[in-house]
Amino acid sequence: RKFNFKGNTVGAVAVDKNCNFAAGTSTGGLSGKLDGRIGDSPIIGAGTYADNRCGAISATGTGEMFIRTSAARTVCMLMQYGMSPDSAGKMILEEIERINGRGGMIILSVDGTYAIVWNTSAMLRGIWTALKDTITVAVF
Repeated sequence: RKFNFKGNTVGAVAVDKNCNFAAGTSTGGLSGKLDGRIGDSPIIGAGTYADNRCGAISATGTGEMFIRTSAARTVCMLMQYGMSPDSAGKMILEEIERINGRGGMIILSVDGTYAIVWNTSAMLRGIWTALKDTITVAVF
């Protein structure tokens, strides 16, 4: 079956058996924006970041605001200094919202905890954990 994902962002975070973290983000862009605009969120440090010292983050939304806040890298730094994925993600999204941005992110920390945070009306998401072999899918 063929799916049309035009206009949607796909992001993923992962850790392998050797504790190497990875993040990837492919954006469909914001509705009504021109293709190829500079503000897309897959930019390393803004919408995508991984570091074995803190974890991995993949984000989507108003890319320009994620760039201005270095959102993914900042979340990683906050986790490196002890903040939980949920608290770090919410803190950055509050700053993004303060400068008129919206979006969401999936966050995985080095201790294995994760969070999915967003300040939009809905965010499609799914989680698979190999240790529990469970799958969770949600929209709101």
